[in-house]
Amino acid sequence: MRAPDSELPLHFERLQYEAGNRRILEIESLTISGGAPTAVVGPNGAGKTTLLRMGMGLLVPLHGRITWGGRAQTAPTRRAFLFQRPVMLMRSAASNVDYALASAKTPRAARKQRISELLALVGLSGFEERPARRLSGGEQQRLALARALARDPEILFLDEPTASLDPAAAKSVEDVLRAVAGRGVKIVISTHDLGTARRLAGDVILLHRGKIIEHSPAETFFKQPKTEEARRFQAGDLLI
Repeated sequence: MRAPDSELPLHFERLQYEAGNRRILEIESLTISGGAPTAVVGPNGAGKTTLLRMGMGLLVPLHGRITWGGRAQTAPTRRAFLFQRPVMLMRSAASNVDYALASAKTPRAARKQRISELLALVGLSGFEERPARRLSGGEQQRLALARALARDPEILFLDEPTASLDPAAAKSVEDVLRAVAGRGVKIVISTHDLGTARRLAGDVILLHRGKIIEHSPAETFFKQPKTEEARRFQAGDLLI
């Protein structure tokens, strides 16, 4: 049997995207490869969410090209996206995951075991019958992660997954992401939290006004940034 086509590397070339006659994103060239998570950082309005949505295939560029594993036209069957504020279905935690498995066409006979595995992975074993909408914010975010992982993605995009969480809940989410990355899933995460980027990322992309200011290994970005903008951003200064 032929191995499934890979979604990686993810490549953006001469890409432009506009909304309301305003340029949101303008990228000459960007390649995201497998390995440790990629963190996309930058001020509000920098284009982080737009970049992730385009990588998922949810948005179509005005100009330019996106390829997944060298292919421009490919169904997003091995990609998943976790929105900043995921919506919980009015069902139990297990039923939320079961819905995602059904959408991914997982055979019914295999779902019960898979639900147990996914809930264990995100630290929610024993929560199967809890109403999803009564879970805490951090628990809901981890349940949303379990739903996203039901697609068995090769690439997982996360838009500010810890933005509204307290430190303990944020750490729980980060722990799950570290475990997921350890299983070979490529994580691309947008975040305002440089601590999250420092703890998780293998490489960092700094966006400002829709353009890539710097793309470096995380150690280089944090210890020896190449640009003045990166130094100022890490110091907490406004990028204007």
